[in-house]
Amino acid sequence: MARKQITGVGPTPRGGAGDSAGGGVDDDGCPILHVDMDAFFASVELLERPELRGLPVIVGSPSGRGVVLSATYEARAYGVHSAMPMSRARRVCPQATIIPPSHGKYGEVSKGVMEIFHSVTPLVEPIASDEAFLDVGGARKRLGSPATIARLIRAQVRERYGITCSVGVASSKFVAKLASKQCKPDGLLVVPEADVVAFLHPLPVSALWGVGERTETALTRLGIRTVGDLARVPVPTLQRELGPAAGGHLAALAWGRDERPVTAHVPDKSIGNEETFSVDIDDPEVIRRELLRLSERVASRMRKSGYVGRTVSVKLRRADFSTINRSKTLREPTDVAQKIYSTACALFGASGLERVRLRLVGVRMEQLTPADGATHQLSLGERESGWREAERAMDKAIRRFGPDAVVPASLVRGRLDEMDA
Repeated sequence: MARKQITGVGPTPRGGAGDSAGGGVDDDGCPILHVDMDAFFASVELLERPELRGLPVIVGSPSGRGVVLSATYEARAYGVHSAMPMSRARRVCPQATIIPPSHGKYGEVSKGVMEIFHSVTPLVEPIASDEAFLDVGGARKRLGSPATIARLIRAQVRERYGITCSVGVASSKFVAKLASKQCKPDGLLVVPEADVVAFLHPLPVSALWGVGERTETALTRLGIRTVGDLARVPVPTLQRELGPAAGGHLAALAWGRDERPVTAHVPDKSIGNEETFSVDIDDPEVIRRELLRLSERVASRMRKSGYVGRTVSVKLRRADFSTINRSKTLREPTDVAQKIYSTACALFGASGLERVRLRLVGVRMEQLTPADGATHQLSLGERESGWREAERAMDKAIRRFGPDAVVPASLVRGRLDEMDA
């Protein structure tokens, strides 16, 4: 049986914007959009460096440590991809221009893009700063068909922010995400509900959510290389080989069955920051200063997003790349940097790595709950006003005068030490 032609629009030609999908696109039964910015961090950086357009550009640490945060499609053609070690990215694409990240700019653009999404529908489920699922079923009478809404979003993102996005339109989140990936960069692809199976079955089995390297190896041993191969395997066989839950999950996806709705306002499961040092560090005082810096960032992000957390986690990566994680659950949730910092220091001290060379440290808060619903029980002798009020006052000063307006004294001393070195 011949494969049906999937209706849609592929990548827009480099020379211009727009798409060629006509009014005959069959998007009935396709209320789900997956919108994904194209090479988001790199695209934002190129807004201020238009002379680099069309060239390989990598966003990451110029020192060569850390990982690639983003890369233009010209760099990706050489094999560069997100999360690749910067040292390897430099080897595979030595001619690339390296741009250090500037996270504030990305946050501002991300916020604006999400506002565009919310102007279309309240059912927006962000899954990263540069991508989200939208359910536009309720917006059809006001804005038109799902494909029309997708075009509207792409045009507004381009017009307001000068960057491009790719949009998959389908009957489920799973298929919509695959569709947006298929039409990158700067594309729009509609997968009609009747053609989901024809779209899925030729794809490699690794395209299925939940198929990592180990699962793919197990499936290859069974002779399963495409989604269609997997769809033809009896469900009991998959459950016996992969486990009841995984086997049933993959069998459903292979036939395009994904019942999960778009869930608006999904809270972060955790909030964290980490830092890769330019050189490996074995000085515990330097490590503690960095833990303080990271604790300040994490606490500020929590207060800004309206959350408190109960579990403090530290990440410590040795010079040989081996990594340990330690965590402690507090008696009460907090968004206070000093509490997070003191707990992080205790975890670091108990790790046995105080004199071990480290290349990366991180601080993360987990078990988040809305701050409005959290209660704070004062300990015997504890003052009602203290660190929390002081840090909120710091937040106001930073918003008004910039990120360097208020800095803990130990971090100032650390900067002076670095200048003297």
